[in-house]
This record gives sequence, C-alpha cells and structure tokens, in this order.
Amino acid sequence: MERLDAWGRPAAQVAALVAMALLGVFDVLSGGFFVLSGDAGPLAVLWHVALAVATAAVWLPAHRQRSRLLPVAAAVVVAASLATTFGRLLLNGGPDLPGGWEARSAPGFWGLAESVGLLGVVFVVARRAAPVPALVLVTLTGLAVSLLPLRIATTGAYPVVAMGYALLAAGSATAGMYFRMAATARERQLDTVRAEQRAEFARDLHDFIAHHVTGIVVQAQGARYVAERDPQQAVAALEQIERAGAETMTAMRRMVGVLRGQNASPDAPLAPLAGLAELPELVGNFSGTGDVRAQLHTEGHLDDLPVEVTSSAYRVVMEALTNVRQHAAGARRVEVHVTRTPDWLLVRVGDDGRGQRPGRTRERPGFGLVGLTERVGALGGRLAAGPGVDGGWVVDMALPVDGGRSR
Repeated sequence: MERLDAWGRPAAQVAALVAMALLGVFDVLSGGFFVLSGDAGPLAVLWHVALAVATAAVWLPAHRQRSRLLPVAAAVVVAASLATTFGRLLLNGGPDLPGGWEARSAPGFWGLAESVGLLGVVFVVARRAAPVPALVLVTLTGLAVSLLPLRIATTGAYPVVAMGYALLAAGSATAGMYFRMAATARERQLDTVRAEQRAEFARDLHDFIAHHVTGIVVQAQGARYVAERDPQQAVAALEQIERAGAETMTAMRRMVGVLRGQNASPDAPLAPLAGLAELPELVGNFSGTGDVRAQLHTEGHLDDLPVEVTSSAYRVVMEALTNVRQHAAGARRVEVHVTRTPDWLLVRVGDDGRGQRPGRTRERPGFGLVGLTERVGALGGRLAAGPGVDGGWVVDMALPVDGGRSR
C-alpha cells in the first residue's frame, strides 16, 4: 500500500487531471454547457468550469483517514452540482426569464469534466471520510453525477446514460471501500506484528534477567563462604553483584517501558537469546547453505554492549540475510558491517543483487523489517532499508550503545 500511495496515487491524479482537462475543452468546443440568449452565456460556461475545478480540489489533496475537512468540501461541491442540475431542469421547462433572457438547451454535452470529477469525489469520500458522512455523501454524490445527463433532456437516451452514470458511481464507491478495507487490514496486521515483537522482546529481556539473577545468587553464596577467609575476594564478588543487579534493574525498566499499556499475545514466537557473539556462526551458516557468500566485518569493542542491543543487532542481520536469500535476484555477495562508535552500534547489510526475484517483493507479508523497526525504535535507534547507491539492497541500523537508557 505504501508503494501504491507513493507512485500509484500521483500517477492516477495526473491521469485524472489530464482527462478532466481534455473533457473540459471538449465540453466548451461542443457547446455542451447550458447557455442563455443574452449576456449570461459566458457566465454559465465559467460556472460549469468552476464546478469541474471544485471537484478536483476535493479529491486532489492527500486527505487523512476520517478527515473532517473532506466531508465539508464534498458537501459544498455536491450541493452546488445538484443546485445547478435542478436549476437547469427548471429553466428548460419554465417560463421566459426577465431581461430578455430566454432559456434554451444546448445541443452538446452536460459537462463531462464535472462527471469525472464527481466520480473522483465518490472514490475519495468512500476511501477517507468517516463512515456515517461517507455513506450520506456517497449517496448524494452518486445522485448528483447520475442526474448530470438530465441537464440536457429528460427524454430519449439521456435517462439511460444517467443509469450508466449511477453504475459508474457505484463502481467508484466500491473501489474506494476496497482500498479502505485493505488499508484497515494492513493496519491490523502491523498491530499484530508490533504486539508479537514486543512479546518477543520481553521474553529476551526475561531470559537476560533470569541469567543475571541466577549469577547474583551464585555470587552471593560464594561471597558468604569466602568472607571470613578472604575479605578482599568477597569485596570483589560484591562489586560484581552490584553491577549485575544494576544491569538487571535497567533491563527490567526497559521491559516495563516496552510493555506498558500493551497486551502481549501468549502465542507470540519464542527465539533464542542470540547476540553479536553468534554473528560469525550466522554468517558462516548462510554462506554454507547456498551460492551467495556473506562476509562479516567488525570494528570496535563489541563485548560490553547491553543484551537488548546485541540481540536486536543479531535479529536485523538475520532478517536481512533471510531477505537476500528469498528476494535478491542475481546476488552473489553480501557484506555485513558491524561498527561500534562511542555512542552508537552501527549495522549495515548490503547485497549486490540486480533487483527482486520475479513475483516477489522485498516487502513480504511477514513484515519482518516492520517488526524490527518497532523493536529498534523502542531502544531509541533507527532502521532503514532500500536500494543501494551502486545497486543491490541495503539495510542500515543505528542503535545507541546504552540501549536507549539515557532517554
């Protein structure tokens, strides 16, 4: 959906604007607007052009979901269109107007540009407006576009054309509802992924805390036995207990912060507590199970990082390598760089692929990078993925070495 919003939506808007412009020129040249004998003819033409432009002003902006401005703007345009149609019907069948103006029907069309614009309004209202206003406005806009052919005549083929317009309006509303439901389903999937990632993150921290608490108990027991015979060794053991306790409390606060207000699913996936120490094995196994070779480059001291940082870095590398295997067409080499700076742990995984495999996309339904983005963001870091400058695909991660504890 993101790619549709990024590329499909602007392309569709440009195509619709070009179509409306061409149809507007055709309307004017064919004499298809309602005219009056006298000086009101140019005003009528300008009014119909203004209506077409007004419809474009409704569907052209990028409205937010449940936008409050969209129903108001759509209601104004639809009211103006309906008023014009009913006024046209009254003038065509009514008495002569004052001032020597006589109403007469034009031989051409009723405003094809406005028709396309109103169909766009139907789509956008069905896609973005709140449910109740959307239902009312889709009905009224569909009525407005269906009545447009009756501006010329109410007999002959024009009622049939009006019925065709009603079907087009129904199709436009259906398309808007489809994209609305698809976006809602994706949001639910993303929420599920985030909940599962939080649960997995919490389980990692639980294992970390259990490990340190066990160590604290063992060290406390040892300190008790050596306290009388070697007080200096007991002091060292107490210092280790203090450090382990401080790390455990910090990790516990992180877990509470991640899970606050969240109901983690009990069925969320469990995974081993792997970190940077396991990266050589991960990269080696990757190279040994296919024709793509991976090479690991490390820089800086990587031994004293918090477990949430090292485990998150491991997961990012693992997901990136999995995506290379599944999606990178023509890839032969993968470079994994892990760099420690005074404040950040930087991870970059880049391949030399020529693009994605046929029928596949880097944004696969598992939402692996989406969940990792949530995980990394919870630690105060950033994660980005996209095409590399010299080709291939690059995944970049930056995590503060304190695991976000200073925030």
